[in-house]
Amino acid sequence: MNDLHKALGDISSIRRQVAHSTEFRGYGPATLASTGVLAVGAAGAQGLWVPDPANHILAYLGLWIWIAILSAALIGIQMYARTRRIHSGMADEMIRMAVEQFFPSACAGALITVVIVRSVPTAVWMLPGLWQVIFSLGVFSSCRFLPRAVAVAGAWYLLAGLTCIALADNRALSPWAMGIPFGGGQLLVAGTLVVAAKDAAKEAAQEAAQDAANDCDGGLE
Repeated sequence: MNDLHKALGDISSIRRQVAHSTEFRGYGPATLASTGVLAVGAAGAQGLWVPDPANHILAYLGLWIWIAILSAALIGIQMYARTRRIHSGMADEMIRMAVEQFFPSACAGALITVVIVRSVPTAVWMLPGLWQVIFSLGVFSSCRFLPRAVAVAGAWYLLAGLTCIALADNRALSPWAMGIPFGGGQLLVAGTLVVAAKDAAKEAAQEAAQDAANDCDGGLE
């Protein structure tokens, strides 16, 4: 029985190692792009319904928190289905790995929001910038198993967040201080994944053609 448990543990360890060395393809570009469009739409909604966010901070927070929850739900549902289809036997490990990369950032963002709103309400204007900086850390962390070019999106979120903080006043609560960074960032990630998928497909086709040519040469010999 001990040998069986050891063998199962070794298999699990091997699966985790393979998962960590495999490019994650569970994020669907179309879904990521749709969350970017959703962020732009939320910015428009804020401009109409919460024109003075500094004096209606709970309405402002409620709008963007619900947008974040909806976006996470869309990505999560699609990621689960796509990972099951593409990564099959390693799906559980790949999903767990993807969640582990972003979970600390999500928790940090939620806790910082609660602390600032409850304890330092005069600093609420900093939240958009802090959210973007924290989100950039999640993107950078995920670069380990995504195409390297995704780091450009991480740099975009970081620069956008620092820019919002540099405003140092309620201009950081502008609708487009959230709509442009998250809308543009998600579209950037989606575009990067599309290009990477095309490059991977092209490389696979070239390898298949090379293998076929080698087989033909071997047959002639």
